[in-house]
Amino acid sequence: MSSRGVSEIGLLRLVAQRLVAPPDDDVAGVVRHLGAAQGQDPAGALTSLALRTAGRSTGAVVAAFDAGTIVRSWPMRGTLHVLPAEDLAWMLPLGTPRPRVQAARRRGELGLDDADVDRARAVARSAVPATRAGLFAAWESAGLAPARGRGYHLLAELASTGVLCWGPYRDGEQMIVDVARWVPVPRHLERDEALGEWARRYFRSHGPATRADFARWTGIPAADVDTGIALARPDLAATDVDGTEYLLDPAVPDRLAAHRRAALGVHLLPGFDEFVLGYGRRDDVLEPAWFERIVPGGNGVFRSTVVHRGRVVGTWAAPRGRLEVTPFRPLDARTDAAVTRAHARLPR
Repeated sequence: MSSRGVSEIGLLRLVAQRLVAPPDDDVAGVVRHLGAAQGQDPAGALTSLALRTAGRSTGAVVAAFDAGTIVRSWPMRGTLHVLPAEDLAWMLPLGTPRPRVQAARRRGELGLDDADVDRARAVARSAVPATRAGLFAAWESAGLAPARGRGYHLLAELASTGVLCWGPYRDGEQMIVDVARWVPVPRHLERDEALGEWARRYFRSHGPATRADFARWTGIPAADVDTGIALARPDLAATDVDGTEYLLDPAVPDRLAAHRRAALGVHLLPGFDEFVLGYGRRDDVLEPAWFERIVPGGNGVFRSTVVHRGRVVGTWAAPRGRLEVTPFRPLDARTDAAVTRAHARLPR
């Protein structure tokens, strides 16, 4: 599904992810549509979500956090994501068991035990709402010594068990809150229903995507992957690409046909955007030789990307507001001008 430097899979994904022709300004609706969105870099997450709304306002994303409709937590793979606040209750039990087993092994190396976790939980419930620094100070006063990764471990553990999450912004900094108080009406689903819901959201928002993509994205066991896909399949379309099945929202091809020109254009994405990180394999939109350019040295820090004709064609940065583009291959003058225009249109 690629020809003459065009990735049809990439174009379809741009539409499915609402990077092209977003229908409205409902930030919580965008997050619900995606299922979850990368949240490792808070500023990048604000931009990624704003890009998927008609108004393209990071202030609207902050407002959704402040209103309690979206939160940031560790729902899967031990990685921070933004997700609908009400979905914490059913998503955490699906996505956290494996990371928590790994975390338990790490706990002993940090000199922590289950009693420390219990004490950290009790202190946290009295200390929040608080900034991370404020929470760590409370733990320090309680003798829990949060330095050298211990505080981060305790925070992730309490978030993974549904005790804490990142909620509203205060003076530009996101606060840690008590989930029980911040999300008073959680949504509970039976296990199979939750798996089907997760798979349905993923393929409708990230498709065309493969079973392996969904498995990598969630990090859940193979049997759960298969159950989720089986339950979601009646609501999805399937296409074969070189012998591999891809699943997607049946409406996406028609939406791409209606907005193909916009999809073919230039899109500037922040690092850690779902368009790049939401898949197990990235060669549908990125030549493997260029992956090192996006994550230099494999250090896990993703650079912001330039997307053109559905493919990642370079990286960009804007130190002190000055746009710097590093294309993988030279860009023609027309494309170069489109990059400048795309930068000017980025959410503020």
